[in-house]
Amino acid sequence: MKSIASLLFFLQIVINGVLLRTAQSAEYGIYKCRNTGNFTSTTYLKALETALDSLPGNVTNNREFVNSTAGENTGTQVNAVALCRGYIGWEACRTCVKNSIPLLRRECPNQKEAAAWYSDCMVRYSDRKILGVLDSWTSDNESTTARVANFDEFDTAFRNLTTRLQAEAAGGNSFLKLAVGDVTYGTDSLMIYAMMQCTPDLSKEQCSKCLNSTIVGIHDCCSGKVAGRVFFPNCFLRYANDKFYNDAISTPSPSPSGKNSKNSNTTRMIYIFVPVTCISLVLIAIGVWFFCAKRKRKDEMSKNETSSFSSLLVGHRQASVNDAGGMDIVTVQSLQFDLGTIEVATNYFSPKNKIGKGGFGLVYKGVLQNGQEVAVKRLSETSGQGVEEFVNEAVLVAKLQHRNLVRLLGFCHDSKEKILIYEYVPNKSLDYFLFDPIKHGPLDWTTRWKIIGGITRGMLYLHEDSRLRIIHRDLKASNILLDQDMNAKIADFGLARTFGVDQTLGNTKKIAGTLGYMSPEYAMHGHFSVKSDVFSFGVIVLEIVSGRRNSNFYQEDEAEDLLLFAWKQWTGGKPLKLMDPSLGESYEKEEVIRCINIGLLCVQEDMDARPSMASILNMLNNKSITLPEPKKPPYFLSQGLFSDISGDVDKSIRTVSSQDDSSAGKMSPR
Repeated sequence: MKSIASLLFFLQIVINGVLLRTAQSAEYGIYKCRNTGNFTSTTYLKALETALDSLPGNVTNNREFVNSTAGENTGTQVNAVALCRGYIGWEACRTCVKNSIPLLRRECPNQKEAAAWYSDCMVRYSDRKILGVLDSWTSDNESTTARVANFDEFDTAFRNLTTRLQAEAAGGNSFLKLAVGDVTYGTDSLMIYAMMQCTPDLSKEQCSKCLNSTIVGIHDCCSGKVAGRVFFPNCFLRYANDKFYNDAISTPSPSPSGKNSKNSNTTRMIYIFVPVTCISLVLIAIGVWFFCAKRKRKDEMSKNETSSFSSLLVGHRQASVNDAGGMDIVTVQSLQFDLGTIEVATNYFSPKNKIGKGGFGLVYKGVLQNGQEVAVKRLSETSGQGVEEFVNEAVLVAKLQHRNLVRLLGFCHDSKEKILIYEYVPNKSLDYFLFDPIKHGPLDWTTRWKIIGGITRGMLYLHEDSRLRIIHRDLKASNILLDQDMNAKIADFGLARTFGVDQTLGNTKKIAGTLGYMSPEYAMHGHFSVKSDVFSFGVIVLEIVSGRRNSNFYQEDEAEDLLLFAWKQWTGGKPLKLMDPSLGESYEKEEVIRCINIGLLCVQEDMDARPSMASILNMLNNKSITLPEPKKPPYFLSQGLFSDISGDVDKSIRTVSSQDDSSAGKMSPR
């Protein structure tokens, strides 16, 4: 009984911790930065900070749509608004708004207009008038990969539901324009749950028009998907096959006596307390059952590898969903692909569909039955990556969602086949363009600057903004993919390691990565940290500036590598001599010199002297910051290094060679 009591106490702590994190976290968001004009004056910055910082304090138990204005003069005035989903309660609303502001500022550091959407709230600001204005300057959408079985029945039911909710939301009062509802369809009585919401400052006609745009957007992006959502600056539509809202839709109204507010707050507490209590009891019962089962079958282990893998992946994936505030409706069905589907999509892994070769296997382009293009990573049996590494990559990438990271869509685990399915990134990898004198035409300086910024933001997310501290361990030009707009997306997390929030240094006897990008402390002693990723980032920055591969540079001149050549030009007062000659005169001198300075700071031998990714982003965005002088980088590619590496060298270590790109673990297009 003592053990059961301890277990119950532990479960209660876990439940309380989950509830607290849910209420206090600023979950993964979608950010849109309007690039029609950036601010440089401190006056606008102060007005922006004042307007945003005042939003959380304006949230009360009868006000979950708030606005603020700061600044007096045209051009320096900032208008900001925040809107919460009407069923979360004002305290959770205030927390969501408060936590979202620093993330929005980080994603859009100097734009005059930006917006961020979360599961529980939306925050936006502008130098233009916002209240009462129907805006359509930006929009976005999300959907799952799982599809409905009977599209015609689903579509009819969905249209009827959204038509009803559109009228209800548009006809709402000036405090809440929100409607939720559900509908059944098909012979199996399947469910569709939906929510539609407008900012309450819109008129009935404006709200209806905005919501009509979301309905059109849903059909464009998510037709036939089991769950999806569309965001506009003034309105929002979400639907799913699982219920994602509670029925305690707050309907705030002003009350001088405060009586209505008190009743509303009491109602909210009831709706919160009852579900939490029920969930707690269910979890406790499940915990007791598992405890008893474990005692009866102490040595029994699952022998079904596929089933255990799926359970592990779904557990991690669902944890990611909880951390992200429920931004995706994820089940094992939505993640798992059967082998037959993948074989058809890739024309049975036809050599014509092969688009790349990675350290652990081949990559194929595939087209699913719904027409979606995907990149299929088929892990080789001799790659050295077992179930542990496969689980590692799948779980990590499934948890991570950021615009500068390649998104994992699903997996396939069948017999000896281990397959990962990613979003397809059409423009191949950075090294495909950067190191080819013919193909690097699209890489003008503006594009290179954007790519450096994208890599920085993606790595900052891995190191600081995701739920766990994540070390990539194989950051290199061939693992930076480029989308149709030449935005950088970091790929290949097969070698990644997770750290605890307070952990700063790790150690391994298996050195895995690509020589030429590895920091000296990692290559020599197996010590890896966020600073070893920073070293790799510095090498990439210098490669982007110079247009030359670090390893190729070494092959041409055995006296020095790219890092030492860059150092020599820097200390000699001729940093621009490092520049890619193909750029001609079309570059910003200050930006180029700043990038070289940052690159050299990143590749310093002393890991403590290297900047963090947060500092690097600040250095890139704030050109008024005076950068420190770098110290001499290590002679990293010396031949002596190869004989000095301690510990067992993992099969996945790739020594780079100008004659054989595949040995560099090249993963071109996804």
